[in-house]
Amino acid sequence: MNTHPVIQVENLHKVYDSGEVRVHAVRGVSLTVETGEFVAIMGASGSGKSTMMNTLGCLDRPTRGRYLLDGVDISGMTKDQRADIRNQKLGFVFQGFNLLRRTSAVENVELPLLYAGVPAEERVKRSMAALAAVGLAHKAASHPNQLSGGQQQRVAIARALVNRPSLLLADEPTGNLDSQTALDVMGVFQKLNREAGITIVLVTHEPDIAQYAKRIVVMKDGQILLDQPVRNRRDAGKEMAATVNEIQVEALLS
Repeated sequence: MNTHPVIQVENLHKVYDSGEVRVHAVRGVSLTVETGEFVAIMGASGSGKSTMMNTLGCLDRPTRGRYLLDGVDISGMTKDQRADIRNQKLGFVFQGFNLLRRTSAVENVELPLLYAGVPAEERVKRSMAALAAVGLAHKAASHPNQLSGGQQQRVAIARALVNRPSLLLADEPTGNLDSQTALDVMGVFQKLNREAGITIVLVTHEPDIAQYAKRIVVMKDGQILLDQPVRNRRDAGKEMAATVNEIQVEALLS
């Protein structure tokens, strides 16, 4: 059982130096995310939210300050060390799905386990369990071009889960989806958070999507402007049920 936060950021600074111009993207940010939280990070372009996501995802390291992931200090690690941590402790979901087109759903989900050297039988078992967790076990043999956008994003979520990460990072995961499909995907995130206790940090520019999280962190000019629990949190499951009822009523009346 974890006795430390999943994320512990202390006085984090990130400066990009491109020669003539120095950009201070993150300025003295401190942030803690406990096990089982569901946090949305919001902010306009240039607010620092993407830099924060890159740092939390061990894709970049801070110029100053400390970042502890699951109790491990990432701050001074080399590129290779950060890559190892990413494989062990993180799952990523992106706006563009990033699925291999000529590969089945289950084979796409298997990829992180393949890189980790997990034996074939165990890979298939865990990949099928991850697909079942997002409601897509019946689509295991389907290729991305045989799946809807929402189903492709669910495969991407399953792939992010298959290594049993400490933290799931979602970067604009509904950005390429229509509103009904986005609702479906947010329902998957809420279910995983609620039933499996998975810690989720989601970056979004959409206020209505942030309302599905439990907590919102708003960034501006590289600093945290606001950090508070979500009031009137949206429940994707209830909204989906209401939509189904509306469709059924319309069908009866037509």
